[in-house]
Amino acid sequence: MKRFVCCAVAAVVAGLSVSLVSAADEKPKYSIKEVMEFQKKDKLFDKMKKGEISKEDKAKLLEGWESAAKHKPPKGDEKEWKEKVEAVVKAIKDDDKDAFGKAIDCGACHGKFKK
Repeated sequence: MKRFVCCAVAAVVAGLSVSLVSAADEKPKYSIKEVMEFQKKDKLFDKMKKGEISKEDKAKLLEGWESAAKHKPPKGDEKEWKEKVEAVVKAIKDDDKDAFGKAIDCGACHGKFKK
């Protein structure tokens, strides 16, 4: 019986390890450049800031920023990058156009993180 319990515990631990590793290795759907391009082309920033964004565009905006959060910044402090991106993601999820407007500062962000 002890042998069975030990094997069962080992199998569960191995399964959890594999699922955690595969989740951590999940590739972002979009590159940072792709996210910036489609948001600029579709004017998603402006729509969100004005509170005139459709559900579909909001979902695309959120998906883009969640993808950006999985990347390391091309330059600059990774912790600061994550904090800034998470503020944008939270504003989108909360549908808070004011917080979104404060979180989005293209020039400052590009100065710190864009190569």
